[in-house]
This record gives sequence, structure tokens and C-alpha cells, in this order.
Amino acid sequence: MLSRAGARVSVRNLRFAYPAGRGAAVLDGVNFDIAAGERVAVLGPNGAGKTTLMLHLNGILTPTSGSVEIGGTVVSRQTVREIRRRVGLVFQDPDDQLFMPTVGEDVAFGPSNFGARGDDLTARVESALERVGLAGAASRPPQHLSLGQRRRAAIATILSMDVDVVVLDEPTSNLDPSARRELSATLDALPATIVVVTHDLPYALELCPRALVLDGGRIVADGATRELLADAEFMAAHGLELPWGFDPLSIW
Repeated sequence: MLSRAGARVSVRNLRFAYPAGRGAAVLDGVNFDIAAGERVAVLGPNGAGKTTLMLHLNGILTPTSGSVEIGGTVVSRQTVREIRRRVGLVFQDPDDQLFMPTVGEDVAFGPSNFGARGDDLTARVESALERVGLAGAASRPPQHLSLGQRRRAAIATILSMDVDVVVLDEPTSNLDPSARRELSATLDALPATIVVVTHDLPYALELCPRALVLDGGRIVADGATRELLADAEFMAAHGLELPWGFDPLSIW
């Protein structure tokens, strides 16, 4: 099922501007590499371009210029079908991904569209649900799950696709502490490359050893998450604020 090593992500000179009338470039020369299996947080203030960057990683948006590569394959109109099998996006609102009558049908939707049938499809659904701690939930309607369970079910919809890269947008939004712990355990067990776009700085530190900071459409820092969060002057300059009393250097 899921790739054991993930895939490398390479972004080169990425620029993107929305159609005329929407202002300047949202992404303005973004460059970075993420190694296969690495876990990286993308941080930055509102309007920095984080979600726009996320939507380039599986071809929902097409660069104005520059390139995105997943495991050596350039994201383009010609490769977008392959890319979307390899890169799974988990949106902030799980209801954007859960639209079928049952959880099992939601999890089966992607692989069935790529030709999985019969025992293979059943095995994919069962394995994906087991990985996110929802074994036995296939017959349940998504609306009967808690928010935390729905978020994990949304992750299952991409795991069933045998993805190499998992990209999550604000995965802890509105989750209570118990649901956060469950989500952390789920993500911690995944072997795929993981990119987390988040304002939740303690969670970024918990899950991702490395962070990219995006501001004004550019990467302004790329380094160890702990060290970046501990730099109070840098954080203030880029509109990032830790919770009161939280010391990143005291967390091990």
C-alpha cells in the first residue's frame, strides 16, 4: 500500500499571480527542496501565500512561471493525473472531502477512479481506515463522526490512493486536545513525505523538525523549527506569535 519512503518535492523559482485585477504575484520566486519522507511545516502570516503554494503541489493551480516536481516528475497538465495519485491534499474543512453516503464510499472514491476494483479496492479502504484509527467505520455516514474523526477520515481518502506526499492545510483547526493527540498519532505513523501548512506553531514543532517561513510570497527562512520559533525578533518581524508562556526550547 503506502510508499515506504515518500517522494522528493522540488520547487524552483515558482511565481504565481491570480488573473488581472487581483494584484501582485502571490508567490514571487519560491525555491525549496523537501527530501523523500521528510516532515516540513509551512508557516507564515495570513496572506503570505501558504495555501496558494499548497495548491501547486498537486496541480490544482498552475505556476505563472517556475516549476514544481514530485519525485522527479514535473507538475503539468500532461502529468496532473499521475501527480494527483501521488500527492494527497487534506483541506482544512474535512466536509470538503467527505461527500459520499458512507465513510467507506468516500475512501474508495479516489482509488476506484484510478481503476482499483474488487479485493484490491476493499483492501485499500480497510488498510486506510485502519491506519487512521477508524477500522470498522466504513459503513458509518461521515456526518455521524466527530470533527476529529472526520479529519482522520479525510486523511484516509488520500491514503487509499497510495500517495507519496501528504499535504495538510491547518489540520488542527477547531480540534480539542484529545482529537489533536489522535491526529498526531495518525500522522506520526505515516511514512509518506508530509507538508503541514499551519498557524498552530506548537503543533508544527511537535510534528515537523523543519519549517519554511513564507511571507510576501517569498521564503524568508528555512531551518530547524525549534530554532526559528525561538527567535523572538524574527517571529515578530513576520507576524508570527507563539501562545503565551510557550517556550519552544523547553519542549523535547
